Amino acid sequence: MLEFTGPVTVKILVVEDDLVLGDTLTYNLTKQGYEVYRAEDGCTAIEIAKNDHPDLILLDVMLPGMDGFEVCRVLRQEMAVPIVMLTARTDEVDRVVGLEVGADDYLTKPFSMRELLARIKAQLRRMRMMKKAFVESFPIPASQPMHFSDLDIDLNRCEVRLRGKLLDLKPKEYELLTALALHRGQVLSRAQLLRYVWGWENTGNSRTVDVHIRWLRSKIEADPAAPQRIVTVWGMGYRFEG
Repeated sequence: MLEFTGPVTVKILVVEDDLVLGDTLTYNLTKQGYEVYRAEDGCTAIEIAKNDHPDLILLDVMLPGMDGFEVCRVLRQEMAVPIVMLTARTDEVDRVVGLEVGADDYLTKPFSMRELLARIKAQLRRMRMMKKAFVESFPIPASQPMHFSDLDIDLNRCEVRLRGKLLDLKPKEYELLTALALHRGQVLSRAQLLRYVWGWENTGNSRTVDVHIRWLRSKIEADPAAPQRIVTVWGMGYRFEG
């Protein structure tokens, strides 16, 4: 059975300009078996997130230059990785803003490491549960290879070939294509795709799906401007025609 479990080692991006706190977080997370990436400013955080695809992001609000709210807003346009915001601010308005721009959780400093680890595990568990539900919703056995004219999807090897040539798909592009292909002929809404592929329930930033659909079409469609495989159903979502 196909499983979207990601890498064995969970990757966490720590975005914190306080070096002491950053070192403390890195030490404790590494002890728990996580692979930790570090960034001390918003621009670096965005670059690392796009290149290394972390499984979760710890994001400080008060950063030099671009603040955490803006970083969260930018990331939410392209990805739905769980984001836990960290801040010394205690105002309710700040917490609301953080959640509205796409954060999944909000933790006020100072916080205990035990509570932070518990919240991280809760977010990762939620992601795994959503992806497990997606796998169980497949209408056909997920072990069967899929062939669509000159497009072949090998679910066991996690490979996609177009006219025999192996395509270089990003992890989320592959999962998105597989989700659509396994539900071929059915319209999947952006909210469903966010939930199935990213495990994200917040539907307020559906541009994430649109961006990845555009990238995917550029790789599998003969004419991305007039797609024949991934069809837009206006006002509803996308349908894979095979």
